[in-house]
Formats: sequence, C-alpha cells, structure tokens
Amino acid sequence: MSQTQRLEWKDSGVPVSTRFDDPYFSLENGLAETRHVFLDGNDLPARFAPGFHVAELGFGTGLNLLALWQLWRSSGTRGQLHMTSFEAFPMPPRDMRRALDAFPELADLSAELLDRLTPDGFETDDLRFELVTGDARDTLPSWTGAADAWFLDGFSPAKNPELWSGELMQAVAGHTRPGGTCATYTAAGHVR
Repeated sequence: MSQTQRLEWKDSGVPVSTRFDDPYFSLENGLAETRHVFLDGNDLPARFAPGFHVAELGFGTGLNLLALWQLWRSSGTRGQLHMTSFEAFPMPPRDMRRALDAFPELADLSAELLDRLTPDGFETDDLRFELVTGDARDTLPSWTGAADAWFLDGFSPAKNPELWSGELMQAVAGHTRPGGTCATYTAAGHVR
C-alpha cells in the first residue's frame, strides 16, 4: 500500500520530501541533471531500438520520464518506448504540475502526462508507461518485466537506505536484460 508524499517547496520551486528531507531534483537544474546522469549515463539515445525498456526506482515528479520521452521522440526511433517506474510515495498530480512548471521546454509532454496518467500508468502510440505503486522491495521481485536500462533515482542512500539495499539491487540485476545498464546520481560507495 502506497502513501502520498508530503512536500515542502524551496523558493526556487523545487519540491522537497519531508519524509526523506531530500529534494526531488537538483536545485540548480533538474532537467540538466536528468539528462547527464540518467540519459547520458545509460548511453541514450545511442542504444534505442523499438521496444526499448527503461525501469526506474522512484517516479517522483515524472521529470525523468518526460526527459526520456522527449529524447525518444527527437531520436526518430520507431515503435513504442516502454518505461516502468516503482514508486512507494506517489506525488499528487497538482504537485507534479507545480514541479514540472519549472521546465517550460517539456510543457507539451507534461500536459500529456498529467492528462493521461492513471494509478497504473498510460499508453500512447510511442510510449507505454507502467507505474507500480508500493514499496519496491515488495513489488519489484514479483514484476515480470526486464529492463534494458535502469534509472536508480530514489532519495539519497543516507536518507532512504531501504531503496539501496543489496537485496533490492540484486532484484534490479535479476530484472535486467543481457547487456543492460543502470545509472545513478549517488556516489555512495556501497551503492557503486
């Protein structure tokens, strides 16, 4: 059973989780961070192919999905991109909208996401998005999918150690296709 995330807002408009005392994205430029860490870190778009599947620990504001979806569209790759996000504490849509307003270059995709999003995800001609709510330690082991790339984007390991446990990382590995990759912003030694 998931719970809604409680937030505080920085003057810059960045949401901060009160549960984990951690911002959802970089205070300087969340979109640049996403592009550098997760997209470049997984060598995207060079690896894109029809049916490419990205999975993520921590959906948050949806910023990673939007950056990925934008890159997919601009790459000209045919077919559907698949993305699965595991999220224990979903952000209410009104808060997602407020957070995503900081990225006007994603406005069209943000509107599409917020108009279509259901508790389980949504599907378009070029995207199949699955949102798995609940604790990833419970939901990931029973997931039947496998990803080509992972975005390990939970809150800081020091503030949310459950999402960085050896057991959960083993489950990530077990749900990764041969040749798959993962990227994370954390420099914590036990995660690396």
